[in-house]
Amino acid sequence: MNSYSFFKNLAISLRPEQWTKNLIIFAGLIFGQQLFEPTACLRAAGAFLIFCGLSGAVYLINDIIDRRADSHHPLKSQRPIASGKFKLKEAIVSIGLIGTTALTTAFWLDTKFGFISLGYAVLFITYSTLLKHIIILDVLTISIGFVLRAAAGAIVLSVPISYWLLVCTILLALFLAFSKRRHEIVMLEDCAVAHRSSLSEYSPYLLDQMISVVAASTLIAYAVYTLSPATTEKFGTDLLGLTVCFPLYGILRYLYLVHQREGGGNPSELLLRDLPLLLCTVLWALSLVIIIYRPS
Repeated sequence: MNSYSFFKNLAISLRPEQWTKNLIIFAGLIFGQQLFEPTACLRAAGAFLIFCGLSGAVYLINDIIDRRADSHHPLKSQRPIASGKFKLKEAIVSIGLIGTTALTTAFWLDTKFGFISLGYAVLFITYSTLLKHIIILDVLTISIGFVLRAAAGAIVLSVPISYWLLVCTILLALFLAFSKRRHEIVMLEDCAVAHRSSLSEYSPYLLDQMISVVAASTLIAYAVYTLSPATTEKFGTDLLGLTVCFPLYGILRYLYLVHQREGGGNPSELLLRDLPLLLCTVLWALSLVIIIYRPS
């Protein structure tokens, strides 16, 4: 394999389109009121790149483990490892180099951040080998991964971790994970169990119930956080409650895409591809920045 083919297959296998999940790291920068601090921005950007490296290494591990099952999947069979375009030896060496570099840099940046990063890597290696085959625990593990990202973003900046932010993060992640499971069942139909054993324990009806619960819980938790006296006192305003309209629309739009457009299989891709959902996310972020950082 020539160098061009190697780097092309490596880049695809690292799944850069999935790195939008790591943007939650910047929540600590925004809510910690350090958005306009150059040093804080550099540290947050460094943390983001480290988690992109770690998540890419985890995707490589997952693709190696699932290569036989993926070869029978209508979409995943095109992945470099499943299709045989990216050799196992090359993938394993890439995992070692990328993972070691990311973790070494994480500990150099901040010791506590390093342990969070290590915990994230261990959690998702366990997910790839065991937890993704256990009903409920599979989606909980994915959600905890988002919480670790949010916590890492706060720790690397030495800002207090808002437990309400963590609650909102895990609920939103559960919503996305349950929606993805529903999409897999509907798309794969009778082949779903062969692709992943835990899918035999789910059904569209059960997942619809779970999605409804976590969607409502996410909105309630976000509303309580933005309207709480502690939040009002911290940011010196009660205007954050007005931003509830953005997650409300975003969740309803996502449900529309899941049920009417058969979307939800890839939340990161859906966010980038669906213009209304992307605009909602951008406007929500901008409204937070304007309200939090407005002149006193």
